[in-house]
Amino acid sequence: MTAEVVERSFRGEPALELRAGDLRSTFVPHVGMTGVSLRARGREFLALPGGLDALRGGHTAGLPLLAPWANRLGGRRYRAARVTVDLDGLRLNTDGNGLPIHGVLVGWPSWAVTSQRVRGSVARVVATTDVDAPAFPFPHRIEVGIALHEDRLVVDTTIVPTGRRRVPVAFGWHPYLRVPGAPRAHWRLRLPPRRRLALDGLGVPTGESHAEPAETDPVGRRTFDDLYALGRPRRLAFAADDGSGIEMRAGAGYPYAQVWVPGGKPFGALEPMTAPTDALRRGDAPLVAPGDAFTARFELVPR
Repeated sequence: MTAEVVERSFRGEPALELRAGDLRSTFVPHVGMTGVSLRARGREFLALPGGLDALRGGHTAGLPLLAPWANRLGGRRYRAARVTVDLDGLRLNTDGNGLPIHGVLVGWPSWAVTSQRVRGSVARVVATTDVDAPAFPFPHRIEVGIALHEDRLVVDTTIVPTGRRRVPVAFGWHPYLRVPGAPRAHWRLRLPPRRRLALDGLGVPTGESHAEPAETDPVGRRTFDDLYALGRPRRLAFAADDGSGIEMRAGAGYPYAQVWVPGGKPFGALEPMTAPTDALRRGDAPLVAPGDAFTARFELVPR
């Protein structure tokens, strides 16, 4: 089967739909380069609570990029790459405790699509944006490459410094996932061997951790908001008893993942992260030097 990239409208917003075999994926470049749909055989695997207005308001939904940091910071001041950054007085998205959360790019309008092409059965789109914000004064370009194969969605994210400073790398993605046709209480959560990083009451790592074995257990009424250091393999999934489901495969650039399953909602998130929560404040974020680049890849595989 051939692939294609189609320019279309999604709820009134210019969008790009990638098609490969029976798989379809839609992104809205000017609303954060966010994925808003992933359909296999006509069944939707992404949830979009709040729609595009939520994204424009800085709230996560669909498949958003969380950058320059994923998850929350433990305070409004950090020091990275020998630069001290004071966030007081800046308008930032915050969690229920007032902590800065998910960076500054959710709903970000300033993305430029630089490439659309098809090669064989794979549809590809590349988009870029430049970042140099008071909340993250480390000039860099982000390049997001989307490739839709007949059986999976592949997302490459590249950081390229554009100034003289080294750039801390602490981004992640937050896919709102669902298993169509199966109530959440009937899902199973599949996790690989990993280390669970203990979090305090604010959701910030305490520095303690412990090993946990691989598991495939029912979600039931359980809720999650847990941070893991991943070993091998880096595959996490929601699955139904009939074999349907969706798997997140994290590449080498994503050694951490957050699992979020809120109570009473028909979705959950398996979030690949390049660094642990609060890495900018703790000094855990890797650095990319001018002249170098950092790329991380993950895949979403619907069944």
